[in-house]
Amino acid sequence: MNKKIVIGITGLSVIALNSVVFYAASAASTPKSVATSSAIKGAKWNPTVKLTFSKSSVLMQPTGIPNHARDAYYAVPNAGVVVPDATTANIIKDPTKAQTYNFTIPTTPKYSSKATNTSLGSIGVMISGAVLYNPFEGDGKTVAMASNFTITDASGITASFVDKCAGHPTPNGAYHYHGLPSCITAKVDKVSGPSHIIGFALDGFPIYGDRDAKGKQVTAKNLDKCNGINSATPEFPKGIYHYVLLATLDARSSIACFHGEVDASQIQAMPPMGGGGMPMPDTAAAAKKLGITEDALKAAFGTTMPPDIAAAAKNLGITEAALRAALGI
Repeated sequence: MNKKIVIGITGLSVIALNSVVFYAASAASTPKSVATSSAIKGAKWNPTVKLTFSKSSVLMQPTGIPNHARDAYYAVPNAGVVVPDATTANIIKDPTKAQTYNFTIPTTPKYSSKATNTSLGSIGVMISGAVLYNPFEGDGKTVAMASNFTITDASGITASFVDKCAGHPTPNGAYHYHGLPSCITAKVDKVSGPSHIIGFALDGFPIYGDRDAKGKQVTAKNLDKCNGINSATPEFPKGIYHYVLLATLDARSSIACFHGEVDASQIQAMPPMGGGGMPMPDTAAAAKKLGITEDALKAAFGTTMPPDIAAAAKNLGITEAALRAALGI
């Protein structure tokens, strides 16, 4: 056989073999879809969280009020302030109150190689009955856990911006977490033991504390950019992609992006933090005025924060004035 032909065939064989190895490695590194219904049912939910299962999803309806102690008082922004510090905040009695949440989450979440940035507002439901936010405050860049402070008013009352559970309420009462809630893990985990499920992200993947299946500490270097990892857990001994909340004071404290397919309509906007700020528009009423569905209206806004009204109006094919009128702003 001609030497050049032999070399050519050998070269093609090597290329083919490399391709097989590459695709096999890619397949092995891509997390498989795993059903989560049993794990959802078995999680230690606050009884106030209503779960309604359908064929491929679960409707989660938490009240927003966690089943652990909260601070009696909180430091909240002065009117018009988005991200407060000790000089631009005031103290109020804990304003936490029940919220109306409805999240339809897939029970066989699908991993996506393309990550979707989380927005401000609810990005997951925690077993305590409260919700999870991403690491940032209202400006989209200030890390909540890194910006904590404590102030004392004229009457001697002391209050913190973020409590010991890595959470706080907005002035209108929407309590939420920005990091690892030790108040939850203390209820479901043993000291130095593995982390158990503490919540579910809106893409359907479970959320855990910072210990692996053997009880070893998990750090940011073990996780992808979304704070995710594909590994075994107590509930999924064969492994599942899941998110890990870290007890850090930086942007790795919470989930900065989704690595699962997520329905943007499920992402609820962050309530205003500034005391006396503008109330959230009634999107259901606005959608009705515009003759579209609420999901279509939310999809037009996307997950950009703060909301880009001009871009949303363009997406809907209407004028900005018409959209503002429908929203009442």
